[in-house]
Amino acid sequence: MKLRTPSLLYLVCITSLLFILSESTQPPFSCDASDPATKSYPFCETTLPITQRVRDLVSRLTLGEKISQLVNSAPAIPRLGIPDYQWWSEALHGLAVSRGLRFNGTIRSATSFPQAVGIEGRAIYNVGQAMGLTFWAPNINIFRDPRWGRGQETPGEDPLVTGKYAVSYVRGIQGDSFEGGKLGENLQASACCKHFTAYDLDNWKGVTRYVFNANVSLQDLADTYQPPFQSCIEEGKASGVMCAYNRVNGVPNCADYNLLSKTARGQWGFNGYITADCDAVATIYEQQGYFKVPEDAAADVLKAGMDVDCGSYLLKYTKSAVEKRKLSLSEIDRALYNLFSIRMRLGLFNGNPVKQPFGNIGLDQICSQEHQNLALEAARNGIVLLKNAKKLLPLSKTETTSLAVIGPNADSEQTLLGNYAGPPCKTITPLKGLQSYAKDTRFHQGCSAVNCSSAFTDQAMNVATRADRVVLVMGLDQTQEREKFDRVDLVLPPKQQNLISAIARDAKNPIILVLLSGGPIDISFAKNDPHIGSILWAGYPGEAGGRALAEIIFGDHNPGGRLPVTWYPQSYTNIPMTDMRMRPEPSSGYPGRTYRFYQGPKVFEFGYGLSYSNYTYEFLPVKRNKVYLHNQVSSHVVGTSNPPGYIPVSKIGTEVCDKIKHQVTVRVENNGEMAGRHSLLLFVRPANMSNMRPVKQLVAFQSVNLKAGERAEIELELRPCEHLSLANEDGTMVIEEGSYFLSIGDKEIEIQAVK
Repeated sequence: MKLRTPSLLYLVCITSLLFILSESTQPPFSCDASDPATKSYPFCETTLPITQRVRDLVSRLTLGEKISQLVNSAPAIPRLGIPDYQWWSEALHGLAVSRGLRFNGTIRSATSFPQAVGIEGRAIYNVGQAMGLTFWAPNINIFRDPRWGRGQETPGEDPLVTGKYAVSYVRGIQGDSFEGGKLGENLQASACCKHFTAYDLDNWKGVTRYVFNANVSLQDLADTYQPPFQSCIEEGKASGVMCAYNRVNGVPNCADYNLLSKTARGQWGFNGYITADCDAVATIYEQQGYFKVPEDAAADVLKAGMDVDCGSYLLKYTKSAVEKRKLSLSEIDRALYNLFSIRMRLGLFNGNPVKQPFGNIGLDQICSQEHQNLALEAARNGIVLLKNAKKLLPLSKTETTSLAVIGPNADSEQTLLGNYAGPPCKTITPLKGLQSYAKDTRFHQGCSAVNCSSAFTDQAMNVATRADRVVLVMGLDQTQEREKFDRVDLVLPPKQQNLISAIARDAKNPIILVLLSGGPIDISFAKNDPHIGSILWAGYPGEAGGRALAEIIFGDHNPGGRLPVTWYPQSYTNIPMTDMRMRPEPSSGYPGRTYRFYQGPKVFEFGYGLSYSNYTYEFLPVKRNKVYLHNQVSSHVVGTSNPPGYIPVSKIGTEVCDKIKHQVTVRVENNGEMAGRHSLLLFVRPANMSNMRPVKQLVAFQSVNLKAGERAEIELELRPCEHLSLANEDGTMVIEEGSYFLSIGDKEIEIQAVK
């Protein structure tokens, strides 16, 4: 997982998604034109609106049939010609083994992109190897705490980046254009934004996601936890949302009417289905003890707005909830309406899908050279150069006489893939990639595993000291960070760190350290060690990660990746992971979270990343350095908690907000000797700091390809109502009058917000 600012947006625009399940050669569908028993049903009439078709279908179901469709493994209804359907498939960064797909038929692999991106097409569904077209991705929770085991699945800690990623991912999977809306109600496949909401703890010191009650202020909900989901729904037009296991301020997410119905559907206009995370409904009763009887759990999640249960709880208790008058049939019908609407939007009630709009997507889409090239490009652009003392990198292809490659991650195919992965098309490990550049390459694992419980220090040292150059490929893997397993430390396993330092000390020349991990690591020891000349962080870079690393190490690619999260020191683990507060509290010593609020020492900052080139910036004169807010809005609005000088965005109005948008132009120049892809990160910071405000905030980002010596002028849009606003204590978005500074690199310009 990395903030590939270059690759975040374009990776997800591939208009396909792989589906793998059975040995069948025909996809399951309803309304077969050759079946006279079903083609006469109104729900099979494609000229009718989907709303009318769904109502007709639901009206034909018995109570038992209705209840059977409320779970992820929805059985067939043979009398109506409706096949079974599996709602649960995974595609975090390429197809993953899950209930809805397997790799045991014609297709046995799929392109594995870097975490956390990836999409291929509906091709395998058309071959008949899938039971569903609903994919439970992306994960757009904020990477709030560096110890979170699932942080690797997310785009990072910044709400803007996460929201942009969500929109791009959803549009790519669902087959929509980046302008949005081109497909109307039709879906190539269905994306599901998860986990709604404030979910970012799995299992930390005995506190599990199943029982955790996240105490979150309205302020932090409004400007940190909720914005990615709002973007996913309003801009991305996601057709699915998953409610999370945890409670927020005492209320289980999947039983929260205000969250699911009032906010998602009412305020944001969500038009799709809402699924529970797996066994979340059972958890509400059995582990959280929120309800007195199981029927209350079944009834309340449906009344809250949830539609499908990943599990069997609704199958077991919905009928008795109806019989005990805890649940009305209309709530069941409402859920079924949402579920069958999605299946119809996917074209699964329009006859044979192969003959429908997406029917021409075939096997040539799977592991195509185009997709594999894209996986390589994403890996290249996502790798982050953290240290390059005395320009050690890139290594010379002609002068590097011998190379030692050491480490438990150097030749591990599985580590490259991260979690929620399927079998890749082909995998190039770092060792294999480096061997293609240096014929005299010597390898030693160094440790039996990344925890280095068995370290082969003497053997590894023998290999290292005989080589001209040494590359250590170390870091973490899924034994150290994963779903249901949060870290308790931020440092490398002690024996691994000792091995790194020992080899660095005795090697002929300064060594190169490559780290594979999903979360940040305190590598202060390596950052400050003169024997470690260069450090690269690759995240979990997917099937082509080894080749991308080798290209960067030997200078065939100029690194340009940026860190998507703050890298904290080990002392940060003194803060309880259960503390959800984003903002600092100086009086208690609480330092805050993420680059936006954290006030403490850092190993590396959010957005940090070196290059083989040096880039310089210049702000061109702005057309307006004053942002005039609505003249008729009082700076103190009665009935709100806003102090004087704070103006609610809602009072400014959409018309004025649109008028005050403007472009900021930045001239960027590549002063190096190599061409490179460079990410421009535009931040805003207030002239006057307060505990309410972020220290700084990313407001725009864009990548640009520049040849050596080339310059370009890049326009970035400033939207004051969004970019200068913050949430007050009751969650209202407000703009504070006064001065702000826009910054890129070491350059700043001042703007003012005035009435």
